[in-house]
This record gives sequence, structure tokens and C-alpha cells, in this order.
Amino acid sequence: NARGLWLVFLAARPLVLQVKNSTRRTLNFHESRFMHTLQVHQMDAVSRSRLVTVTLQTPLLVAAQSLCKTQIGLVVVCNADGVMAGVISKTDVVRQMGQCVGGACRTVAEDLMTRDVITCRPTDLLHNTLTSMQEQGLVHLPVLDADHRPVGVVNARDALRVMVAQGQFEQSQLFDYVMGVGYH
Repeated sequence: NARGLWLVFLAARPLVLQVKNSTRRTLNFHESRFMHTLQVHQMDAVSRSRLVTVTLQTPLLVAAQSLCKTQIGLVVVCNADGVMAGVISKTDVVRQMGQCVGGACRTVAEDLMTRDVITCRPTDLLHNTLTSMQEQGLVHLPVLDADHRPVGVVNARDALRVMVAQGQFEQSQLFDYVMGVGYH
């Protein structure tokens, strides 16, 4: 057509997609038909299980203890209204502990948290969320409701598992993820 988009079925399964002046890419029929339809809310149970919140005045030691739990890699810091104000990662805690003298660390969550946080919404496409995480080098991403209150934390591996189970993750993306290409 005038925009240079051609779809050609080959042997009833593969779909070849070529955009003018771009490279060819082959998708199987299942991928082309259902690709990128999962939304973040479809993994609510897992993302809710990874959510730990603390207040702005929570001591660093308490936040660090929350991060010691097996499935927790990010603590969401909330203000008095329950609105996300920032996040604290394991790396943030380790960095700060290196500056504390003995057990006398008086740092609170507000002093340590990252304030400029990339987030997602429950209605965001899971593929777009995972792509954003990969591009930004993130493993965890807070999920916020319309009022900016945390409702979960997406973990990249959890998202990948869901997408692979639903056949919505391309083989090349899976290879890049496993090999660490563009993902840190």
C-alpha cells in the first residue's frame, strides 16, 4: 500500500512483515495475532506479593530488613496519604550503609530514596513495560493506580515468565534477555 507495509503469509504459519526502507522480520501466526495484548494488571497477584511500602520517616534499618526478604528487591516510599514519594533499592541501602558508622545510622527513607522514579499503570501493556525496564536497566518497576498509590511491583523475570507462558515474547527478545544484551 501507499505506506509501504506488506503482509505476506508463507506456508500458512510464518508472517513476514516488511516496512519500506527497513529490515524484514518473520513472526509466527500466533505471535502476530496475539502479540502484546497482556496488561500489567494481569499479573496482579505476583506484583502485589512483591510490594513493600514504608513511610518517609521509616529508619533505614527497617527498610533494609524489608529488602532481606527473598522476593523483595524494591521498597516503595509513600507519604502520609499513601502516595508514592520514591523508592529504595538494595543498592541504595548498601551504598548508605557504607557511610554509616557502626549501628548508629540515623538515616530515614526520605533521605535515601530515589525521587525520580519510572513507574507503570495496571492498564499498561506488559510488553511495553518490560521494554521500558530493559531500556532503562531496571529489574523492578512500581505499579501505581490513578491516584499514584502503589498497587504492586513488576519484576522483569515475572513479566518475562508471564509473556513466555502466553507466547507473547519473541524469540530474539528472550535470547537478548538471557544473554544480557541490552539488559543490566
